[in-house]
Amino acid sequence: MPQIWMTYEELAAMLECTEREARARARLEGLDRKISRDGRKRAKLNMAMTGLFIERLKTIDYVSDRAIEDLRHVHGLLSRRADPPKLLARLWPRSQQAG
Repeated sequence: MPQIWMTYEELAAMLECTEREARARARLEGLDRKISRDGRKRAKLNMAMTGLFIERLKTIDYVSDRAIEDLRHVHGLLSRRADPPKLLARLWPRSQQAG
């Protein structure tokens, strides 16, 4: 099983709670805790939390993919509504004649 160490800030984001609640949860779950070389306190995820972490990763990919598809769809709609370049080229000489 992989070791996944998270800061309390990261753990709170994953659990959708405050950092204080994440610290309490780490104590309650009996998670291993340590201060890393960067000076930040981290907790090692247990098997259940590792499963939750992996599920969250899967959803992030889905949400990103969906957002990209939505942007492509909107781009397609906007490009169809825009004036074609030939039409703009035909209008240009008239505007110069008026001036």
